Amino acid sequence: MADDIAFTIHADGASSPRTLTIDRLVIAGWTGRDPVARDKHIAELEQLGIARPASTPIYYRVAARRLTTADAIECSGGDSSGEVEFVLIKSGGTLYVGVGSDHTDRKVETYNITASKQMCDKPIAPELWAFDEVSAHWDQLLLRSYATIDGARVLYQEGALTGMLPPQDLIAREFGDAGLPDGAAMFGGTFAAIGGIRPATRFDYELVDPIRGRSIRHGYAITSIPVLG
Repeated sequence: MADDIAFTIHADGASSPRTLTIDRLVIAGWTGRDPVARDKHIAELEQLGIARPASTPIYYRVAARRLTTADAIECSGGDSSGEVEFVLIKSGGTLYVGVGSDHTDRKVETYNITASKQMCDKPIAPELWAFDEVSAHWDQLLLRSYATIDGARVLYQEGALTGMLPPQDLIAREFGDAGLPDGAAMFGGTFAAIGGIRPATRFDYELVDPIRGRSIRHGYAITSIPVLG
């Protein structure tokens, strides 16, 4: 099912509201350009009992309706956590970039990664940049996240996109020369968590463009729903 989401589009020096229809959501995993950093993230997941991926990168399809700009989500139990990722969206023939969180149920992930990706909403910031305006300095963009754990807000992830596969490469490995389909959104992978993966009551994340001096920021609260059986 398609999902209509209201965004603010920043392009050509102007900002304008636009509702985009997303009918395909893809979560790209293990997209690190540096095999050492990539394997570090795989290793921290293995410590949670999560098996190594069948391939790197790997692409998981998720229901498009899971994508949300809400500032709060509800998750079953207390075993889920967020991951900051850049998000590519194609609409009207134009490629945009934003930032989101691949919030995932870690307990389910230990026995079925694909199912774990379906368990939680995927928050995304309600702002997008035109990809063409950042493509020339893509590697200098920064991703950062903060988690509120036991009442304290701590730096959870941080890194430059030089650590990730370039978006054109990431798209081509899944969709070939045709490129990202119109109406598709793709999460682009994440960095290892500082101090290890752990749940939080709030997750804040941002995409920073130090060349243009701008950022996209968003965050959400997490409410755990009791699991009774």
